[in-house]
Amino acid sequence: MAPSSPTTPLRGLECFAYRDFRRYQLARVAVIIGAEAQAVAVAWQVYAMTHSALDLGYTGLALFLPALLFLLPAGHVADRFDRRHIILVCYGLQVFCTGALLAITLAGVRNVLPIFAVLFFIGAGRAFSGPAASALIPHLVPEEQIVNAITWGSAIFQFANTIGPAVGGLLYTLPLVALVPRHSGVTHALAGSVSGAGIVYVFMLCTLLWFEALIGSLHVRPGRMEHRAASLKVIFAGFQYVRKMPMLLGAFSLDLFAVLLGGAVALMPIFASEVLHTGPRGLGLLRAAPAVGAMATSLILARYPLRRRAGHRLLFAVAVFGAVTVVFGLSRSLWLSLAALALSGAADMISVIVRGSLLQLGTPPEMRGRVSAVNSLFLGASNELGEFESGLTAHWWGAVRAVVYGGIGSMMVAGLWSVMFPGLRRVDELSVEALRGKSAAVAE
Repeated sequence: MAPSSPTTPLRGLECFAYRDFRRYQLARVAVIIGAEAQAVAVAWQVYAMTHSALDLGYTGLALFLPALLFLLPAGHVADRFDRRHIILVCYGLQVFCTGALLAITLAGVRNVLPIFAVLFFIGAGRAFSGPAASALIPHLVPEEQIVNAITWGSAIFQFANTIGPAVGGLLYTLPLVALVPRHSGVTHALAGSVSGAGIVYVFMLCTLLWFEALIGSLHVRPGRMEHRAASLKVIFAGFQYVRKMPMLLGAFSLDLFAVLLGGAVALMPIFASEVLHTGPRGLGLLRAAPAVGAMATSLILARYPLRRRAGHRLLFAVAVFGAVTVVFGLSRSLWLSLAALALSGAADMISVIVRGSLLQLGTPPEMRGRVSAVNSLFLGASNELGEFESGLTAHWWGAVRAVVYGGIGSMMVAGLWSVMFPGLRRVDELSVEALRGKSAAVAE
């Protein structure tokens, strides 16, 4: 179905001329703020229970395993069924999972295994919603506005990432009794029992309900893109397509190894507590800092988009990401750490925009779900599996050495990939015209 009728656009804001795109982004910003706040609460809750870097790593592993298990069916489902319906069902599962986290907290459970089990189901919902959400974007705006939509979508994502961790850190330290009037009939004992992580989970439930309402109101009804029934050939088509497209394989795998090695998110509770000596609010600031840099970069690129040498800029950005990760690992100043993390977010945003544009513009519509699923696997491995890797290496070497060595590894990956994937290095203009020829050649 074609995008909804536009209003008069402003320069740099063309994608916001479309009603469904505006509503979709309003839904995203709320649920991402909630999810980031919830991530802070889960990390602090797990670390408070165990004081173990390895257990922090297991939280990432629990979120990643479903992406690995359900990758193939998730991509096929995104191309076979209405992508809007898939998103609604998956976030309905998220409501149930957040309710379970709230119940665990209210019951005073001190065992982390139930939390890991809930995180597994959250990961399962993300495994199916991720490819569907990515493939939904071209249905919300016309083809010539896809890069603008990706850029603004990334800016909104980073805005939510900026606000979400800070909200999580604030709510975690805020007793609910301060939010409930005395005349409401809620006792101090009951209010106190929902303090800390419980408040964050209640907040997340509210954002999920808002998300479901807005997604349900979208006019777009994307029908099935893939009409063939499930078979090994159909299901593996996304892998085959990425394998034959060096620019996609190079971009996806570059992000995988750079973030897998250089990611420090899982270790932030350790840095906040033992290196920088700050508390949950400081952890919220650390989690928000990369999003601040990323959001600033995406706003600049929305107004002044990448015109040329996109491949070179991508590789340089990954090298910068590794360098500032080393700075963060060596820092003993909160402000220097925040600055380094902000620069890492700015560098990562360039990678996000280039990679997302290559995916949407270099992939046929009927393949976007399965190719997005492959991309989701790489993203999940770099983020959630990266958290496990960070926790494991921190368990072996200590948090500081793990981050420093990882940053050095990211810089090495950028140099190696520039040699291994010359097709990615030579990517110039991000446009339908420039990339469609390569896509058509692979399709043939």
